[in-house]
Amino acid sequence: MAYEPASRYQGLETAQLVVRDPDGSQRTVAYTRRRVVPTYEDQPTITEHRVSEGERLDVLTARYTGDPTLYWMLCDANTVLDPADLEQVGRVIRIAIGRR
Repeated sequence: MAYEPASRYQGLETAQLVVRDPDGSQRTVAYTRRRVVPTYEDQPTITEHRVSEGERLDVLTARYTGDPTLYWMLCDANTVLDPADLEQVGRVIRIAIGRR
């Protein structure tokens, strides 16, 4: 499986699993192994940002990282799984860019 260079899944190991379908036939399913979210405790906070009405995570990510597709790094740094959680008005987002 090929991922974009900025993807959070870039470089993860892939694997295959043979499964049996309801009709008894077998097929091989390829998948990307699970990604472990890194801890950001050892990463310095660059800044914090309080979300205002109408702000979008991709725009904020572009402002702080230069690449709107790196939104997942902000999710990781703030320990959220759903990016929409970071778009809540008034929420303070920790801007800490970790290692890929």
